[in-house]
Amino acid sequence: MKAKFKTELIDRLLRYVAVDTAAIDDSETYPSSPGQFELGNILANELREIGATDVDISEHGIVTATVEGNVEGAPTIALLAHLDTSPESPGCGIKPQIIESYPGGDLVLPGDPNKVIRVEETPQLKGMVGKTLITTDGTTLLGGDDKAGISVIMTIAQYLIANPQIPHSPIRIVFSCDEEIGKGAQHLDLAKIGAVAGYTLDGEAENFIEAETFSADMATITFQGKNIHPGLAKDRMINAIRLAGRFIDRLPWQTLSPERTEGMEGFIHPVQLEGGVDRCVVKAILRSFDSEDLKTYADLMQSQANAIMAEFPGCDIQVEIKRQYRNMREGIAKEPRVVEMAVKALERLGRNPEMKSIRGGTDGSALTEMGLPTPNLSTGMHNFHSPLEFVCVDEMVGAAEHVIELAKCWAEA
Repeated sequence: MKAKFKTELIDRLLRYVAVDTAAIDDSETYPSSPGQFELGNILANELREIGATDVDISEHGIVTATVEGNVEGAPTIALLAHLDTSPESPGCGIKPQIIESYPGGDLVLPGDPNKVIRVEETPQLKGMVGKTLITTDGTTLLGGDDKAGISVIMTIAQYLIANPQIPHSPIRIVFSCDEEIGKGAQHLDLAKIGAVAGYTLDGEAENFIEAETFSADMATITFQGKNIHPGLAKDRMINAIRLAGRFIDRLPWQTLSPERTEGMEGFIHPVQLEGGVDRCVVKAILRSFDSEDLKTYADLMQSQANAIMAEFPGCDIQVEIKRQYRNMREGIAKEPRVVEMAVKALERLGRNPEMKSIRGGTDGSALTEMGLPTPNLSTGMHNFHSPLEFVCVDEMVGAAEHVIELAKCWAEA
């Protein structure tokens, strides 16, 4: 079974990454890029060919399908992955490199010899000697995030449909769009999904169960100054660029920035600065595993804005906070079986589950808040969003085995 899965997973991944599905951040359409529709139609056709039922691709490019269960009364679970890839690195013209029986050591990527996957920076490579890796040529990302997840879901769907003697729960398959730009759950309908628990196949490495994420808000700080010819500016000009600079400098970057935090520590992270002398806008993301911290961070920014307005009479600074998503831990606690089953499935396979917290968010964050508890599972991806991205095919095989065992566990619930 492992050899068959390995061949199928490689074939699927290479086929799917050939479609450019990079999300477009400032697009006004959904999905944001036409490649997502293209890949969605490919997957919908493949699902029909393997015998899945209720196959549909919506006007928003979201693919749904069902692998019928064969145990009476077993609850339905959902498996989710996203069609888009990150816009942070080029995603067109991907040239995958298959490395059979990785010998160890650094990997120089042939399309750009300056791009090197170094063991020192990627220590997990030490445990992959003898395994099969797929990298890029160094000029693009790979798209394993999340086409590795898509490949795993498609492979286990075909396997379960072709082997009806294996007892398993009903499975709803969902391929969403624009997850990488924070819109993955925007057009998902929980009633249409119809599951008691969901799992995103969107995680790194192997044997991780990620049931905790950051809570997240977006802050938009608008600085209104006063512009006038610089030759006439004395005691009249208020430079909004200078206001924004002072504001950013006063944020506690030594203790509350991504550059200085790790583990369970949160941060305030300025991500965008636009404008001129008359008006500037700064956008900052607020992140913490404790949702209450976000209010503290917002209050801190407002207090700094007030102090600068007092220092520069006549300026105006507005701090606007937009809610993004909340720690999935809060919703998963209402349906503890969703994690218990994932743990049980790994233990049945003789593996050691590792609970991990995500310093970020997933579609599962939004879905859990909407009412479908959805932790994240490993799919063997590494260094995603980067030309140094690669997948370990052996870990993808392990992910497929985990999901099959998971569906068997739910059949016994």
